Amino acid sequence: MSPAGGATWQCGRYRLPLARPLIMGIVNVTPDSFSDGGRHADPARAVAHARQLLAEGADILDIGGESSRPGAQAVDVADELARVLPVIEGLADAGVPLSIDTVKPEVMRQAIAAGASIVNDIAALQAPGALAAVAGSEAGVVLMHMRGTPQTMQDDPHYADVVGEVGAFLAGRIAAAVAAGIARERIAVDPGFGFGKLLIHNLALLRHLERLGECACPILAGLSRKSMFKGMSALPASERQAASLAGALIAVQNGAAIVRVHDVAATREALAVWAAVSSA
Repeated sequence: MSPAGGATWQCGRYRLPLARPLIMGIVNVTPDSFSDGGRHADPARAVAHARQLLAEGADILDIGGESSRPGAQAVDVADELARVLPVIEGLADAGVPLSIDTVKPEVMRQAIAAGASIVNDIAALQAPGALAAVAGSEAGVVLMHMRGTPQTMQDDPHYADVVGEVGAFLAGRIAAAVAAGIARERIAVDPGFGFGKLLIHNLALLRHLERLGECACPILAGLSRKSMFKGMSALPASERQAASLAGALIAVQNGAAIVRVHDVAATREALAVWAAVSSA
């Protein structure tokens, strides 16, 4: 399953065609990232890493200044802005949409003013003022499902019907966003793999991802190097490329329009093979 050939995602001045899956490259500007150990915490290193992802074929760059791994502690607004604004400004000539990965309305506003075209919010614009921050711009937005907070989300997650419950939550957040003045064509959704979910929940969502397509918004899948792969592999996060590629391919086959990944070059090669087989 793949997005309709004429479908697009409106993100500020960018109208992104979804005839093929888009690759969102991850740029963590944090000292405590689960996947890279803070290797790109310095803004100059983060910009250099982002340019490498561009060279590898990233369609979108997702810049985050606050870790959302299980148990991560919150960062104050000033520190988060000090991390991400120099990176956004340093990538002003990137030629692709820049996404700001944040839950804070003030960070959203300043990042958009600095040049970000997408807000990627793990809290689905539930913070006071977040809906207004995006509605007052032309930026695209990713609404993600998370049960609890990064500090509590893995304490004891349980669902009667994880696919139905995640779908209902996302439908409600889409409705709230549209009511706030955010056009549906600007909205993408993310089931939130690993955010308040056990392995059985993540696998059910991946297997039935196409059901989230009923919301009529592009689906973003973020599986790269996630701890869910611990149940299938003993490798540390930095060595989960093969598992991440398998997850990305299954997600695309089941309806994902965007995949958020660390390994852009390998993902692009894998998707090229999938596309060739699909169109043969």
